[in-house]
Parts: sequence; structure tokens; C-alpha cells
Amino acid sequence: MKLWALLAAVVAVAGFALWGGGGQAGSRLIVIITPSLDNPFFGQEAAGAEARAKQLGYETLTFSHGDDAFKQSELIDTAIARNAAAIVLDNAGAEASVAAVQKARNAGIAVILIDREIAARGIATAQIVSNNYQGAMLGGQAFAEAMGGKGPYVELVGKESDTNANVRSRGFHEVLDQYPGLKLTARQSANWSQSEAFTKVQSILQAHPEIKGVIAGNDTMAMGAVAALQGAGRADVVVVGFDGSNDVRDAIRDGKAVATVLQPAYRQAQYAVELADRFLKTGSTGMPEKLIMDCILITRANAARLKDFALQPGAR
Repeated sequence: MKLWALLAAVVAVAGFALWGGGGQAGSRLIVIITPSLDNPFFGQEAAGAEARAKQLGYETLTFSHGDDAFKQSELIDTAIARNAAAIVLDNAGAEASVAAVQKARNAGIAVILIDREIAARGIATAQIVSNNYQGAMLGGQAFAEAMGGKGPYVELVGKESDTNANVRSRGFHEVLDQYPGLKLTARQSANWSQSEAFTKVQSILQAHPEIKGVIAGNDTMAMGAVAALQGAGRADVVVVGFDGSNDVRDAIRDGKAVATVLQPAYRQAQYAVELADRFLKTGSTGMPEKLIMDCILITRANAARLKDFALQPGAR
């Protein structure tokens, strides 16, 4: 009986080291993987995670997968090969990322997802997402009011495979569809891209010069719309974005956009590292797997306090 008890204890400790305790034994490396480092939103995610990890005494490696699930899988392999303790990941697609996160888990690595969730529960250590529906409703209300509750408008949608794109669109329409005077003239995906948004809004303006508003699923697409509208001399068109970027902040202050919705990318990434640290030390984050952070409407009234996807102290 004593032998069986000893074997059971060994198995329990091994299981804790592999998963319950989180990370690979003795590792102080946190790998940070985001869709892009050039996009300001994702760049601030990486910066926030890296800064907090170093404050807590970890080494870091930062990569981008470019919204390519195959490249993401290769980067997970790299993290495993480098003996990472944890991965902070803004993933490359809700369905396409499940296998990669499972692979990291099987290797004993804690994975904290930020910004985008995956289409599975019980695999990631935590999934921290913005309250995209709540935020989209805020943006939709600001857009409807700026439009005076009427007129033809365009919606620019993000990448169709991204859960956030669909959730934000539903949140927008939860509000906009209550205004019978608002007429959706065109709804097109610009894949989160400024250049695609620019080209598509140019084409839409030619086909539908009557449009009076553009509501975009992220600020990058909103800035593409602003550029196209400026090029066409259309200062009369209402533009609302989503993310809380410095670019749209400046456009709001210059009267080229009406509002954006801040999702706290920097703080979200910091919190991901804090949860990873807690998990590595105790075997638990002490929190539910899915965690939601509310968004904040940014207008001319508070735009001056917005910097790098965060409201400065004293902001409301």
C-alpha cells in the first residue's frame, strides 16, 4: 500500500509540473505572439505584455503571426522548443487556433489569450477579451446620434473568420436597426486593413455618392475611410471607429471622425502576464477562464486624454 501511495504522489506532482503548475520546469520565458507589430493596437499589446513581464522578472520573446494560422502554429512550436513557461497570444482565428493552443497545453505551457477568443473552452489557461458587444453598442449609439437618426450609411466589417468582427457588427446593429431612418447602403469586409478600407470606400462613394456615414469595425479601417473621404472632398460624412487608436483620436480632435470605442489593449496584455505569473506560481489564475473588460466611448469630450489605447489618469 505504501508503494502505491508513493506512486500516486509522484504522478500527482508530475501532473502539477506539466499543467497544473503551469509552464515548463524552471523556465522564466514568456513568449508574446500578436497578429502584427506594425498595427498600433497589436503593437501596444506586445509592448504592454513585454513591459509587465520584465517587471515581474521574466525574459520575453515577441513574434507576429500576420493572421496566418500556419505561421502561428510554427511560432507555438518555437515557444515549445525554447522551453517557454507561458504564451500570451492574440490568435489567428477562433476555429483555426484551437489546435495550436491545444499543442501548447499538451507541452505544459500556460496560454493566456487576449483580444480574440477561440472556439473552445478548457484549453487556454485564460481568455481575456474586450466586451465587444457592449462597446459596439456605444459606438452605434454615437453614430446614430451624429447621423441625426437618418440617412444612408456604410458598414466596414473586419475579417469574417474573426469572432470580434461578427460580435461588433451585431452590437452595431442592435442599436442602428432601431432607427428606421438609417439605411444600410453597403456592408463590406475590409479585413481590418486600412488600404482595403480606402479602396472599398472609394468604390462605394462612386456607386453611392449619397452616403452620409461610415461605421467601421476597427480604427484601421476607419482611417482608410477618412482618407478616402478626404480625397473625395467629403467632409460631411460621419465616421465612427473601434479600438481607441491615437490616429482616430487625432481625427476626432480635427473633426474628421466623430467617435471611437476604446478597448484597453495595453492593460489587457499586462493583465494577461499577471495571470500567467499567478498561474505559474500557484497552479491557478484564481479567475474564470473567460474574462471580459468593458469598453469606453471616446468622443471630442475625452479624446485629449487618450494615448496608446489607454485613458490617462483622471479620465472618465
